[in-house]
Amino acid sequence: MLRQSIEQRLQQAVARRLPDADLTSVLVRPCPDPKFGDYQSNALMGLAKQRRLNPRQLATEIAADLQLDDLCEPTEIAGPGFLNFRLKPAALAAMLSVAARGEHLFFRPATEPYTVVVDFSSPNVAKPMHVGHIRSTILGDCLARTLRLLGHRVITDNHIGDWGTQFGMLLVGWKTLLDEAALDRDPIAELERIYRAVNARCSEDKPEFDPATLEQARAELVKLQGGDEENTGIWRRMIALSQQQFDTIYGRLGVRFDHTFGESFYNDRLAEAVTELESRGIVRESEGALLAFFDDVPPLKNQPAIVRKRDGAANYTTTDLATLQYRLATWNPDEIIYVTDGRQQLHFQQVFEIFRRWHPDAPVRLSHVWFGSILGENNQPLKTRSGENIKLADLLDEAEERALRVVAEKNPELPESEQREIARMVGLGAVKYADLLPNRQSDYVFSWDKMLALNGNTAPYLLYAATRIRSIFRKLAESGETFDLAAAGADLTLAEPAELALAKQLQNFDFVLHAVAEEHRPNYLCNYLYELAGQFTGFYEACPVLRAEGTVRATRLVLCELTFRVLAQGLEVLGLEVPERM
Repeated sequence: MLRQSIEQRLQQAVARRLPDADLTSVLVRPCPDPKFGDYQSNALMGLAKQRRLNPRQLATEIAADLQLDDLCEPTEIAGPGFLNFRLKPAALAAMLSVAARGEHLFFRPATEPYTVVVDFSSPNVAKPMHVGHIRSTILGDCLARTLRLLGHRVITDNHIGDWGTQFGMLLVGWKTLLDEAALDRDPIAELERIYRAVNARCSEDKPEFDPATLEQARAELVKLQGGDEENTGIWRRMIALSQQQFDTIYGRLGVRFDHTFGESFYNDRLAEAVTELESRGIVRESEGALLAFFDDVPPLKNQPAIVRKRDGAANYTTTDLATLQYRLATWNPDEIIYVTDGRQQLHFQQVFEIFRRWHPDAPVRLSHVWFGSILGENNQPLKTRSGENIKLADLLDEAEERALRVVAEKNPELPESEQREIARMVGLGAVKYADLLPNRQSDYVFSWDKMLALNGNTAPYLLYAATRIRSIFRKLAESGETFDLAAAGADLTLAEPAELALAKQLQNFDFVLHAVAEEHRPNYLCNYLYELAGQFTGFYEACPVLRAEGTVRATRLVLCELTFRVLAQGLEVLGLEVPERM
C-alpha cells in the first residue's frame, strides 16, 4: 500500500539520521484535511524534543533524504515539523493496476498474525434472546470477521449461561407446571413462563411468596449439582431446546461460533482454581468468604472481589478465572477479547487483575470491549410498551417486514420472492449497521426511520451504492460487451479530481481495517464505507463511465469494479449481504 511504502521509507530515513530512534513511533497517517495533503506524519517533533533538536530543521533534513519521487510530490514541511505527503496520480494508477490484477484489495494481511479468542453473545439457557444481546453478538462477530480477514487465527467462543440458582426454580416448574403441548409449540416461551411463576413464589418481596417452594427449588438445585440422573436429564433437555433457538437466531444473522462452552463446562475446574489462588495469597478469607483485595490498585482499592461465597459456592468471578486459565492452556492466545455491556467494567477489571497476579508471566492481552445501551426514542432503554425486553426474533421479523414495505414500494415489478430476499438483506443489514455505526461506548437511539432511510449514513444507502455499481456492469453485459478487469487495468490514466479522490479513498482501506482490529471499533469501517460511497457518487456524477472512450473508459470501469469489491468486502466484514438489485 502507498501509505505503508511512504512510512517504510520515512523510517529508513529516520534510521539513517537517528540510528537509536524507536521506529515504531514513526508513523504515517491519512491527513484529516485534504488541503494539507493525502498523508501526514508528526513523528519528527517527538524525536526532536527527546534529543533537544530543532524539529523543523530535523524535518527538513529527513525530507531531503526521503527518496519518494516515484510516489509523491515534493514533501511539504508545515508548522513546527509536520511532514505532508501528496500522492502522484501515476503512483495511484500503478496501485490500481496491481489491484486489478488481483494481487491485493487495498489491504495487506498482518505481518505478524496472532491468535485471538473472541468471547461474545453469551445468552442464557431457558430465556429468549432479547434486544440486549444484539450489540454483543453483532460487535463480536464483526471483530472476529475483521481479524480473520487480516490473517489472524481467530477462535470464537459463546460462553452461555447454563448453570446457577435459576435452574433449581426451572426444575420445580418443569416437574409441577410444565405444559408439554406448549413446550412443543414454543419451548423457550414455556420455559420462561414456568420460571417466572416459580420465581415469584421464591421471592420474599412478592405476594406469591411460598417458603416451601423456595426450599423445594434449593433441594432440586442441590440434586442437580450432585449429578442426580433425572435432574441432569431435564437440565440437558433445557439446554438443547435453548440451543435450537440460539442457532436459529445466529443462522439469520450469519453468526457462527467455533465453540459453545457454557458455565457448567468449567465446574470441575473451580475448586482447583480457588485453591491455587488461596495458596499463593492472592485471595484471603473475610467474614467466611474468600476475597481478592486490590490495595495497590487505586481504582479498585475499595472494590474487593469475591471468588468464593460464605456458603462455599462459586460465582461469575470464579468461573471467569477458570475460563481464562482453560483458554490459556488450550489455545495459547495472544489476546482474549470479551464483548459485553458497560455495566461489567468493574467485574472484568477485577478478573483481569486477579489473573495477572495468578499468571504474571502469561503473554496474553486481555481486552474488555464494552458498549453502551440501545435506547428507545424516549431516550430510555429500549423495551416493549408493557416494559418488557424486546425479543430478538421479533425485532428481526419487524426489520424484514418494514424493509419489505419499502422494497415493494420502490420495486413493485419484482417477484415477491425476490422482494422478500432483498428485504431480508436490507432489514437485517439495517439493524446491524445501526448498531455498529456509533462509537460502541455510546448509547444510541433505535429509530426504524433512520436506519431504513435510503440517504444518510445507513445500510440501505451503502447497499444501494453497491447495487448501483452492479447495474453498470449489467448494462455492459446486456450490450454484449465483456469486461476483463486485469486487462482493463493494464493502462490507466487518472486525471479528473473525482477519479483521484475515489482512488485515494480506496487506498485507505488497509489503514481502516487495521485500526478496527487494533482498537476494536467497527465504527471506523462504517464511516470509511460511507465516505467511499459518497466519493463514488461524486465520481459517477462528474465522470461518465459507459459514454467515455478508450483509456478513460477503461480507467473508470476499473474504478467502478474495485470500488464495488471494496464496498462488498467492507460490508461483509460488518456482516451485511449485498443484493443483486434494490
